[in-house]
Amino acid sequence: MSMWWSLHLRREAASVPLARRFLLGTMETAGVDPDISYDLSVALSEACANAVEHGGDLADAGEAGEAGPVPVGGTRPGRACGQYRVTAYLDGEKCRIEVADSGPGFPSRRTLRTAAHPSAAHAAGDPAHPRTAVHPPATAESGRGLCLIEELADHVHFGNRPGHGAVVSFDKVLKWREGALLMVS
Repeated sequence: MSMWWSLHLRREAASVPLARRFLLGTMETAGVDPDISYDLSVALSEACANAVEHGGDLADAGEAGEAGPVPVGGTRPGRACGQYRVTAYLDGEKCRIEVADSGPGFPSRRTLRTAAHPSAAHAAGDPAHPRTAVHPPATAESGRGLCLIEELADHVHFGNRPGHGAVVSFDKVLKWREGALLMVS
């Protein structure tokens, strides 16, 4: 058995714990090991926080009011969307999570390097290797989220959607509690 769900959330701080609780509830119901659930929920929180912070124009996120109704479709012409999407897939072996926004996206490949395992291939910008996060300076007050996602998940991909928007996708091999609903036989 497998399951998936998708949430379309407003770019508001309150959406981050909502997405996290939804994931934790799903994983608990399915019977996923609590340590795995916790790791994935922290990674999801970081990805959602990035979407809220960087995923579009603040006026559309409801943080700087703008007069006038929003047209059908939820966006003003020429403006970024005030929403982002979280999709989670659970099957017998792994959980895959994707967070997509409509912001400016990630910078070009040459400004990203591997956080955990630097190598000559990454330094040379080898396109066969995925983008990875850059460690922020030790004194930075923010910027650790993408590195944290890389540490908590088994596989991570940072990419851009055609047009505008960033996509953070990550997965982790699951461990199950005894008698779990989705456990592989």
